Amino acid sequence: QVQLVESGGGLVQAGGSLRLSCAASGRTFSMNAMGWFRQAPGKERQFVAVIRWGGARTYYADSVKGRFTISRDNAKNTVYLQMDSLKPEDTAVYYCVAAQVYYSGMQRENDYDYWGQGTQVTVSS
Repeated sequence: QVQLVESGGGLVQAGGSLRLSCAASGRTFSMNAMGWFRQAPGKERQFVAVIRWGGARTYYADSVKGRFTISRDNAKNTVYLQMDSLKPEDTAVYYCVAAQVYYSGMQRENDYDYWGQGTQVTVSS
């Protein structure tokens, strides 16, 4: 099993920035990708970004491309999501995810084996 713990959420004004962190523990050697999903009130959960654990290939949803940056620190088993130029429509609970199998463009919920509890991000207008 892999445990994921997110941190860094909060309230920010539109145009501002936040950095989310996700620390993984447990059988982290089994992970090949980590990423983020989000779920806004009354909406379905949607893919945000993913990074390959070895090689650092990344993939983003069109809605965040150019504004969000995913990165990882292998030594700390931690993935980050730097969110810049935030918009009110970015308001959501953000979930950290991890997968045992990586493939390019993986953005389905079923692609991921482990999920964190989520952290709230609220962007005020």
